[in-house]
Amino acid sequence: MRGPATDRTSTPGRRTPRRTTGPLASAALLLPLLLAAPAQGSTDAATGRLQRAFATAAANYHVPQRVLLAVSYLQSRWDWHGGAPSVSGGYGPMHLTDARAAIATTEHFAEGTEDARGDAARAALRPTIGVPSGLAVPSRLRTLPEAARLAGIPAGELRTDPAANVAGGAALLASAQKELGEPPSSDPADWYGAVALFSRANDTATAAAYADNVYDILRTGEERITDDGQLVALAAQPRLTADTAQLRRTGLPTLPKGGTECPKSVSCESVPAPYTEFGNGDYGNHDLGDRPVSQSIKYLVIHDTEGTWDGVMKLIQDPTYVSWNYTIRSTDGLIAQHVKAKDVAWQAGNWYINAKSIGIEHEGFLASPDAWYTEAMYRSSARLVRYLARKYDIPLDRQHVLGHDNVPGPTASAIPGMHTDPGPYWDWRHYFQLLGRPFRRTAGRQTGLVTILPDYAWNRPAYTGCATKGEPCTTHGSSEVRLYSDHDVKAPLIKDIGLTTDPTTGVNDLSSRVSTGQQFAVAGRWGDWTAIWYLGQKAWFQNPRWQPAAVPARGFAVTPRDGLAGVPVYGRAYPEKGAYPAGVPTQSVVPLPYTIPAGQKYVVGDEVPGEYYYAVTFTTGSHRVVVGKDLYYEIQYGHRVGFVRASDVRLEGWTR
Repeated sequence: MRGPATDRTSTPGRRTPRRTTGPLASAALLLPLLLAAPAQGSTDAATGRLQRAFATAAANYHVPQRVLLAVSYLQSRWDWHGGAPSVSGGYGPMHLTDARAAIATTEHFAEGTEDARGDAARAALRPTIGVPSGLAVPSRLRTLPEAARLAGIPAGELRTDPAANVAGGAALLASAQKELGEPPSSDPADWYGAVALFSRANDTATAAAYADNVYDILRTGEERITDDGQLVALAAQPRLTADTAQLRRTGLPTLPKGGTECPKSVSCESVPAPYTEFGNGDYGNHDLGDRPVSQSIKYLVIHDTEGTWDGVMKLIQDPTYVSWNYTIRSTDGLIAQHVKAKDVAWQAGNWYINAKSIGIEHEGFLASPDAWYTEAMYRSSARLVRYLARKYDIPLDRQHVLGHDNVPGPTASAIPGMHTDPGPYWDWRHYFQLLGRPFRRTAGRQTGLVTILPDYAWNRPAYTGCATKGEPCTTHGSSEVRLYSDHDVKAPLIKDIGLTTDPTTGVNDLSSRVSTGQQFAVAGRWGDWTAIWYLGQKAWFQNPRWQPAAVPARGFAVTPRDGLAGVPVYGRAYPEKGAYPAGVPTQSVVPLPYTIPAGQKYVVGDEVPGEYYYAVTFTTGSHRVVVGKDLYYEIQYGHRVGFVRASDVRLEGWTR
């Protein structure tokens, strides 16, 4: 994906996980947290204005403050986002939705030059479908007007005043409790049904998954400084047991799972992508397979939809359109499965990656920093990824859990059209914490490798082009770090020779930036600067000890074998010519316009055999999986991964 969205304003803050239970622990943490807050938010952090707003709203509407805090954390992690709406039109700490006032009208799936299938053996599918229009706005996207009515507060205040927003959320919870015929209990255990209704889910499974997330937060507790510098705390209550029997009184229907492949801890529905033949030998929008029996699944590809849920659900059901395996909804984390894991979706723009991956779309917009992703969506996504990783033995690292923006162009001509989602505002650090695989320092200072690991909230590189080409984007936290040709911010940016344009700070320009969790070999150091090998060049980034952008790492890297001036880099790991049986056209193994020069080193993510899935017909009788003898290493070459022949390189390791 690439494209503009609305430009908005926010001031990022620092997150601090909370696992304490009592007032003494809370007091002990207070001072260091205040000292860690952004300077512009120190007054708010000291006064606890938002924390008091939760207390006031809880008292006024007879809702336990702990429940109100936990619901808000799941909605927004207590952030305000400068009053900007989320991707699903949600405002403020309680994520009260007003879709008609907020949701962008530009859908972006059909834009761009990338062939989502990414296979030269079959002509690119170029759908002409437009964005569905005239969709009714569902209840889950209209909670703000209802909250305004219940609380007697103008809707404009609920959008612009955090305290009013919290009061509106409390009014909705109180109304839900009354609807269930439950008294306004002070015990959080008695609010499970009301929390489930607050989600505005359409079925019991989704509502229960949402409520279970809230009660998980109540049990573990949280504490952090918000994006506008306010300290908010929720002490843990590990023995809390919710009255889940209330769910039966919500009146929500039970929907069949329809054979979905999802963990039990999430809500998952089936919205199948049609496997349909529609004339002239053409068909859509995926290929039937037999994974992992016929071929392994190696990658999970993270996308954003560049469209809102209801429109995207219409697109996936059109056979002339492209496909992906799952979509995750922003408001409540509902997961829809479209293509079975055994089959191959047309989603990543590289046929080798498609044949070896599962694609997961997230309701969101790359170029809109404050059209923010909800915690509910992050958590559902992390649970799905953990489940798939266990089932298919996929390592949880950044060379196997790829952003769409990390997928390499399969050929030189495809490079400029490759997509750039989920973009610099996807919080990879938080995501991998939820996956249970947090990035951390794993080696001593003298190691030859680093893991990119900036603090998301404090790392705020300047981007342009979010709303208007060349115009600055809103200042915002980011997972990505900018690269220069020398240890000087005035030095030219690193150039990607695979692109036809000079490097820029554009939000969709990946030529000179690295992303959280990616690993690279160190090429040099100069004061607060570190250099890495990147795209065949020495690339520099600021890495001061007081606010590091990278940490030392263990791992393996490749370098050209002795006597070679350089080795080619490939966009796919296809078999050698002799591996193809009769009836399967040989696929050319053509390198990209990139090399690894002698002396440079690139981190290895995996060793794989050459493999090609031949599938160009609607009927599966001619489909074949071709596996060669040649081996490849997957490497982190630039922002995207790449492949090199194992016979061309030497493997080196850093173990401490």
